[in-house]
Amino acid sequence: MSSRKVRPAIVIGFGAYPGDLFLVPLTSQLASADFALAGWQTAGLNVPSGVKAQITTVESSLVLKIVGHLANADRIALDVHLRRWLRL
Repeated sequence: MSSRKVRPAIVIGFGAYPGDLFLVPLTSQLASADFALAGWQTAGLNVPSGVKAQITTVESSLVLKIVGHLANADRIALDVHLRRWLRL
């Protein structure tokens, strides 16, 4: 994620180097999302959002705030999609 604009994302793991986080970005442009979050309001988001089929790393110091947590159904959907993307 090279832009400086604040973007929502889901933390999916921690890197080997202390302070690194693995993220998948979110988008409000549902047409460009791999799948939509059913519980976007539960997750603390302001608008309907979807998960993009991308994985990136950032330093944890760049995380400005935690807005919420995924609903269980969205966690399951994310797990299924991650396994498909990574061919696990």
